[in-house]
Amino acid sequence: MKQDLYNQFAAKKKQGKKSFTVLIDPDKVDATSIEQLVSLSLEAKVDYFFVGGSLVISNHLDDCIQQIKAACDIPVILFPGSPSQVSRYADALLYLSLISGRNPELLIGQHVVSAPFVKKSGLEIMPTGYMVIDGGAPTTVSYISNAAPIPADKNEIAMCTAMAGEMLGMKLIYMDAGSGAKRPITENMIEKVATHIESPLIVGGGIVDPEKAYRNCKAGADVIVVGNAIEKDFSLIKEMAAAVHSVPVNA
Repeated sequence: MKQDLYNQFAAKKKQGKKSFTVLIDPDKVDATSIEQLVSLSLEAKVDYFFVGGSLVISNHLDDCIQQIKAACDIPVILFPGSPSQVSRYADALLYLSLISGRNPELLIGQHVVSAPFVKKSGLEIMPTGYMVIDGGAPTTVSYISNAAPIPADKNEIAMCTAMAGEMLGMKLIYMDAGSGAKRPITENMIEKVATHIESPLIVGGGIVDPEKAYRNCKAGADVIVVGNAIEKDFSLIKEMAAAVHSVPVNA
């Protein structure tokens, strides 16, 4: 099984290098906005694109990814909300297991259904322990998953959940406050988790300014993901990327 991008994530973590990722929801973009996003991302030296969403009701996931791939060489990684969100045109797939919830369908059930198709896709598969943290507002992922998020002030629960995910074999840990979160994940929680795991740590949800992105990296996040804020203001891409990339190595 390919591990090119995972090895890149792991190598960057070892070197202390931080990465910035733009999250693109296929339901919220068209050909013109994709062209603009890609152009700005190339200028800003964005590291990755995550493509996906909790629902994805449109039917142009493949078209969206193909347009991105034709315009740049920034890796495209699927961030699926369901087993149907798989495209062979991407570079890799975050194979998400919702380890913060207690819904067996999202721990393993949907994976059983999707496994043959995912295997056949030829994508690099990255097993990811997905943790939803309470961001102060109901999120689509919490509604769809029928699972309560980890309370924002329960750092030890987040730490133990991440440790369990890593020991169960998850290659990446992804902490997400959800799209449009009123409160991003605290630096205290990020630091608590980061100091107790060796897996690359991805953090997203509610990050609306470069300073917060910078502080999250200083606290231990290896990859910062921003989607909702950029949907509202594309110019944030350059500022966010610069903030993340300015974090001193091994800070």
